[in-house]
Amino acid sequence: MYRLVVASAGLLAVLSMPAFAADPTVDVPMTAPGFDWTGYYAGLQAGFGWGQSDISGTEGEPFSVSPDIDGGFVGGHVAGLWQFDQAVIGAEAELNYSSVSGTTEQEPGNNFGTDIKWFGSVNAKAGYAMDRVLVYGIGGVAFAGIETSQSAGSAFSETRTNVGWTVGAGVDYALTDRFVVGAQYRYYDFGSEHYDGSTDFVARDQDTKLNTVGINLSYKF
Repeated sequence: MYRLVVASAGLLAVLSMPAFAADPTVDVPMTAPGFDWTGYYAGLQAGFGWGQSDISGTEGEPFSVSPDIDGGFVGGHVAGLWQFDQAVIGAEAELNYSSVSGTTEQEPGNNFGTDIKWFGSVNAKAGYAMDRVLVYGIGGVAFAGIETSQSAGSAFSETRTNVGWTVGAGVDYALTDRFVVGAQYRYYDFGSEHYDGSTDFVARDQDTKLNTVGINLSYKF
């Protein structure tokens, strides 16, 4: 009798399996959806920059000097991103206050300097999302307020707005559904700008290039 009961229970269990499989009300565990990068962002960034400025005279006795430049920066950014499967595309704009500067001495008492007072860019951004991690490339139009200076007994300085280009790469990580942290490398070529001279100093061209590394914190709306 005991064996008959066990056999009957096993048979009922086997026969009931198709019925459960066909039952539309049975809950099947689903994988939780990943982080959605689509949205608008605003935030802050800070970091360190280094590069070189090539200064050359354009009248009178020619000269050429290349002061190395470095220093920190801090600023803000806004962005809009759209995600398609794992591809992410969008646009980003940034503006930074800068202390990147440097001087060089051509001869005793004759010092040349370059000072990037501020810089920014408007960019296209494209990347690959792995849930809460986004690896991306970025590039666009760059601009900066750059001062050239010379001190040789008397002093001369002039600031112009330079326009050039930038390219870079970075990685972002979504800490929560609202806050994103990241790190980024950028290369900026601000192009060559002409600076008028004065009574005591000749006119000159200045070509400035900058590398930066920084961290950022963004809020997703």
